[in-house]
Amino acid sequence: MRKRNWYRKNVAVILADREDRVLIARRRDSVDAWQFPQGGVATDESPEEALFREINEEIGLSRGSVSILGSTARWLKYRVPERYRRPANSKAFAGQQQKWYLLRLVGDASEIHLDHQATPEFDEWQWVSYWYPARCIVYFKRRVYGAAMTELAPHLATH
Repeated sequence: MRKRNWYRKNVAVILADREDRVLIARRRDSVDAWQFPQGGVATDESPEEALFREINEEIGLSRGSVSILGSTARWLKYRVPERYRRPANSKAFAGQQQKWYLLRLVGDASEIHLDHQATPEFDEWQWVSYWYPARCIVYFKRRVYGAAMTELAPHLATH
């Protein structure tokens, strides 16, 4: 068993369309839980490999459908309150440490599909203004969302 202060490595994805709107998706297990796609980094993969695996699994996009505009310089951490931890993982980790990526959709939005897994994580998605997710995300992720989005926002202006 790992220590309670262990942070699971994770990648988080801000996917922007050509109008600089960003994709948020609704978690299948909650009516009001919207977030950016994110997922764990396996021990045998790099963060960039995890990024491409996760966007394929969660939103159906291939590597050729996106371009990387930027990534955070460091890993950003947040703690998950006890009440939000999954029972199987409640003793395994205290939170997530995330490498954030800003991607541009170079393909078509019709390529986005939420059903690439046997049990999809999301049941709906939408394009929203860039800063909207920082205000609507669950409270314990707001600081990390704000830090990542602030760091990555200048990459949109240069493309």
